[in-house]
Amino acid sequence: MAERVLVCGGGGFIGGHLVADLLRQGKKVRAVDLKPFEEWFQMFPDAESFQLDLRDKESCARAAADVDLVYNLAADMGGMGFIEHNKALCMLSVLINTHLLMAAKDAGAKRFFYASSACAYAADKQTDPNVTALKEEDAYPAMPEDGYGWEKLFSERMCRHFLEDFGTVTRMARYHNVYGPYGTYDGGREKAPAAICRKVIAAKLSGDHEIEIWGDGKQTRSFMWIDDCVKGTQMIMKGDFTEPLNLGSSELVSIDQLVDIVEDIAGMKLKRRYNLSAPKGVNGRNSDNTLIRKIFNWEPSTRLREGLERTYRWIYGQMAPGDAKAARTSAQAAR
Repeated sequence: MAERVLVCGGGGFIGGHLVADLLRQGKKVRAVDLKPFEEWFQMFPDAESFQLDLRDKESCARAAADVDLVYNLAADMGGMGFIEHNKALCMLSVLINTHLLMAAKDAGAKRFFYASSACAYAADKQTDPNVTALKEEDAYPAMPEDGYGWEKLFSERMCRHFLEDFGTVTRMARYHNVYGPYGTYDGGREKAPAAICRKVIAAKLSGDHEIEIWGDGKQTRSFMWIDDCVKGTQMIMKGDFTEPLNLGSSELVSIDQLVDIVEDIAGMKLKRRYNLSAPKGVNGRNSDNTLIRKIFNWEPSTRLREGLERTYRWIYGQMAPGDAKAARTSAQAAR
């Protein structure tokens, strides 16, 4: 029989891509999300789709019934603007993971994956843009991102103790800034790559060649292409390593360098206006991939420029569908 897989947050960005990949492998997939179906980023007729509030214990029991594997990607989250202004909402996601763990245990699921975040890392190790890449042990002594990061760190501990006390096989990955198509690019929950793509496209379409950058542009990050995230997630789920693992690119760039790349893709240069009062997060964050390379002989390797080109094209198609279609037709005619 085909393996039965539950993807929580299946209507979201990462969840939608994971569902698609699992279906390609012939898995029997149940996708669950809080959002109404019309708001899901991707819908698949071959998946069993439920709209449920997984903060609720009974909803988790219904979602986890008769499944072999549970992927928990569900959380109330977004970019730094959302995280800094919605700490309580972010913390309430602890109910999702707690109730899902209980449901997975009761249902006899074989494995449980929890999507943690680099926001679980101690803030005092991320004060310099020229950051030393974060190793897994750098999460302690604990000083994570307020709200969202504390929920991630607490839920990691819950997974660990369910393994120790109940034998529930848990696996965890700390995601570092995942990006790609079929995700949020406006409305306040979007991450930096999608936000920058949107701002550059808006400037291109409007003719107003000026954009706002949150912070001074010097803060640094790494950004992981969605396909690398989906591959690494399943690799960690199937593996034997029981502690949280970094899952992120080690290609460090500043926000200004991120803008440079998107400008180059768009074929234009813009005047930058820096908003120093806007949320910008820590000054520097990068993924140390020593451990994941040691365990799996693999790490996320898609170059940022390659992934951003594909992300830019998708967002452009959402913002200017007529222009995008014309551009595709023109490109095909020129071949």
